[in-house]
Amino acid sequence: MKKIILAVTLGVMAIPLMPVSASAGPIESACLRMDRTQATRSMCRCIDSVAQRTLTRAEQRRAATFFRDPQRAQDVRMSRNARDNEFWTRYRAFGDAAERMCAGR
Repeated sequence: MKKIILAVTLGVMAIPLMPVSASAGPIESACLRMDRTQATRSMCRCIDSVAQRTLTRAEQRRAATFFRDPQRAQDVRMSRNARDNEFWTRYRAFGDAAERMCAGR
């Protein structure tokens, strides 16, 4: 389960185009576009809910870009920029919380 949630949060898969609810947050929208059977509406909604509690709206949008471009996540993780490092710390905390709260959905 940890690998599934990590894959969803890091967005290791490309996002095919598909319609998404207008009320979905950026993480939920990106998650729902993933071509993975584990990316269910319930799982994506849970992960988005955790994102809303742990990341700012701007950070959520930034994290959602990782679903389309996993290399971006790697670049941020490896960055020496203090701002990127602070974001990565919060992003990892979000991923850990999502893993705990959304397992089994």
